[in-house]
Amino acid sequence: MEIIRQAPNFPVLSHSYTKSQNREVAKSMKRVSILLALTLFCAGYALAQEPNNPPPTFTKDVAPILQKHCQTCHRPGEAAPFSMLTYEQTKPWAPTIKMVVTQKIMPPWYADPQYGHFANERSLSAAEIRTLVTWVNAGAQKGAAEDMPPPIKDFVEGWGIPAPDVVFQLPKPFPVPAAGVIDYQYVIVPTGFTEDKWVEMLEVRPTDRAVVHHIIAYLREPGSNYFKDQKKGVFFVAPPAKVDEKTDTSALPSDFLVGYAPGQPAEILHPGEGKLIKAGSDIVFEVHYTPNGTPTTDQTRLGLVFAKTPPKDRVLTLSASNGTFKIPPGAPDYKVDATFEVRKDVTLVALHPHMHSRGKAFEYRLVFPDGRKETILSVPAFNWHWQLWYNLAEPIVLPQGTKIECTAHFDNSPNNPENPDPTKSVIWGQQSWDEMMVGFFNLKFDAAMPAQEIKPQEGAVHVH
Repeated sequence: MEIIRQAPNFPVLSHSYTKSQNREVAKSMKRVSILLALTLFCAGYALAQEPNNPPPTFTKDVAPILQKHCQTCHRPGEAAPFSMLTYEQTKPWAPTIKMVVTQKIMPPWYADPQYGHFANERSLSAAEIRTLVTWVNAGAQKGAAEDMPPPIKDFVEGWGIPAPDVVFQLPKPFPVPAAGVIDYQYVIVPTGFTEDKWVEMLEVRPTDRAVVHHIIAYLREPGSNYFKDQKKGVFFVAPPAKVDEKTDTSALPSDFLVGYAPGQPAEILHPGEGKLIKAGSDIVFEVHYTPNGTPTTDQTRLGLVFAKTPPKDRVLTLSASNGTFKIPPGAPDYKVDATFEVRKDVTLVALHPHMHSRGKAFEYRLVFPDGRKETILSVPAFNWHWQLWYNLAEPIVLPQGTKIECTAHFDNSPNNPENPDPTKSVIWGQQSWDEMMVGFFNLKFDAAMPAQEIKPQEGAVHVH
């Protein structure tokens, strides 16, 4: 295991969407809403014809929108298939941009606006969509150079966070074959930390996103029994658990540090917040590889930015999950619930629903001790290609005894174009053709409070 003490000077990479994401875009192109497109076209044309409203230009009108909503991914080394930092890079894609913004395919954002407000909302406003469509319809003009806003300086090549203070990397490239099923791969990596470290920014990055379904980096504190007999620094497959068909195996280790899935950005905490890595801890990487027809290798990295001062609040990632479901063949709307009860007064700061290809919809609700209920996130059209975090614009204080309720809906019918096989029953499983039901969330609390008082006790996560 190599520990890099500064951001490495990686070459510029040109990544592309996965095949399934490209298929999704292609299908969406066929479903273009004629009414919406016509409305926007007419509005844009009328605007362009107004003598006092010259057509938008890239430098003055379009670039600020791209900086705000798009360049995080559309730049060299990131997941998007082309860069949008300059006019020359953007103009060839103008028709595609018009299509994806009118269809609201891009930027990816799936929260129902009726519930909750989120600091990281990606959706474009009606005015921004109109500007982009008008720009394309009017010929996608460049504009005056002096109108171009200054480039965003926070971008670090190869990272979605500032230059990491420390980078951990898998001990060697993992060979991913062209086809076949690969069991989850685990690697235990010593941090080498001789003192406690508070982390305020975290990011997991595969070196080949096209074959990575997800990655989770867990913490293993000194004295933990988690994989206690496994050798460090080598890939291994988890020993099979001895369970019966009624056992819920969905519970994840509670020391979740940070994860990666397609569309998932880096985790950047607010000032005064941090995740704690205790001295002597190990990082346990869990990597799910999915071959895509081309042999390749991956050597995932984890970058951390330390807090400059000890934070006031500690952040912990926990979840409500349910692994006892059995979705019948052909079921178009199968419902699965899970509940997490809060043990201490804490503050809820972020939400992250997780399902696979049959995932249809996901909802989070709060049930307060006084009986009051509140829906805080509804994702009515879940898209498993974009596993998003939803960061609350206003964190919610949860008194002790508050319940976080999660409801998922699955579509196992032939009408689901993502369904691998609608003729089969579906249960919890690690592979992408199986299913999962996990409602992740981030809680923050006084940094002096032991995390053990926050973590769930046996039986604290209820399924029904």
